[in-house]
Amino acid sequence: MPAGRSRLGWLDALRGIAALVVVFDHSSYTFMPELRRELMPEFNTSRYGIMVFFLVSGYIVPASLERRGCVRTFWIGRLFRVYPLWAAVVAAALVAGVLGVAELPDFGRQSAVTVAAAHVTMLQELLGTPNLLLVLWTLSYEMAFYLLVVALFTVRLHQRSAAVAVTLAVAAAVSVAAGVVLPVSALSDKVGTGPLVAVTSVAMAVAICCACAKSPVLRVVGGVLGGVLALVLVPFNGTVPLWEGLVILAVMFLGTAVHRAEHGQSTWRRAARAGAVVAACAVASAYGYGDGTHFTRRGWMTAFLLAVLTFGAGLACRRRRTPRTLTALGTLSYSVYLLHPLLLAVFDHTIGRRRQDHLVLEAAFFAVLLPLCLLTHRYVEAPSQAWGRKRAHRPRRKETSLIRMDHSTVRPREARRQMAVPDQRD
Repeated sequence: MPAGRSRLGWLDALRGIAALVVVFDHSSYTFMPELRRELMPEFNTSRYGIMVFFLVSGYIVPASLERRGCVRTFWIGRLFRVYPLWAAVVAAALVAGVLGVAELPDFGRQSAVTVAAAHVTMLQELLGTPNLLLVLWTLSYEMAFYLLVVALFTVRLHQRSAAVAVTLAVAAAVSVAAGVVLPVSALSDKVGTGPLVAVTSVAMAVAICCACAKSPVLRVVGGVLGGVLALVLVPFNGTVPLWEGLVILAVMFLGTAVHRAEHGQSTWRRAARAGAVVAACAVASAYGYGDGTHFTRRGWMTAFLLAVLTFGAGLACRRRRTPRTLTALGTLSYSVYLLHPLLLAVFDHTIGRRRQDHLVLEAAFFAVLLPLCLLTHRYVEAPSQAWGRKRAHRPRRKETSLIRMDHSTVRPREARRQMAVPDQRD
């Protein structure tokens, strides 16, 4: 096993664990309803898995951008990493709905063009459009994070990850303390979903194109436009509470702060302080928000703290050999994450949900899911990632030199450490 892969195998292990927990959370509706009713008030398994995913994304995604030093190659990498499998699964879900073997969500009066455009931006959760598949909502927050990361990079504030994490977490706690409660998709209700989707689609396309331009001025304009778009949509048009949307972003930037500390771009003390503040504000926000119809603060707080501890344990064991089973699960984690809700929809529509726990069916579901994910990874994910790497690594010497000049404030020692980070699927 190459040194780089083994050194970052702990990230694959965390992805694999998080994916399995999320699958269990969703499949328990169908196969383990009694256990779910007992477990969820004490431990929100969905939030646990999602928070682990967000910490891992925060750790590695900005490093991918900064290692290359080029926004264009970053977005190409993201495009070929995220969209091919997403498109395949979305197409399969539509076919299953047309054939009558799965039920499609109700999009109300929204037109097919609006729904399609919202999903293509991958911001549909933040645009007032129901998700075609339940898990797609988290990808909207991932996309908002990408936009913010690029914005900070273009204005040369990307080294302030700990400060950004703390600011977002404190804002979440203050919003709860001040009693700020926004209705679901508040902005969509005011301006309309269709106009918001249209404006966002155009703004996002302009932001990405400008951020990838050769002109330093255009890169800053594009980066800032994308960052503003994310900062408007997350707090004012999400379906999760305002405080939780801010905490999600804070968690991802906390992962970035940890990466900086590990690679000498910051100090461990600063990362630890940021982690303490983010954890305290997140727990305080959940506690102040109180219990809801589908939310218990005890279950959320337990899940959040265990997710942070899981990430910390993985970090502490990063220099040890990672079991191949866990790294293999991590390799398949994106397929597992996207494919399982489609398979569950087929199960629900054909055999129906169980009223009592059925462990054999739960195990059978995993036994069907994992081989399918192996196939989608081999024939969809892996080829598209390889193609994306070839496209991203095409030489553009003039642009690269310009970007390096723009970021010449990075000290040589830091630059060497950034370049030492091995290439990752993310």
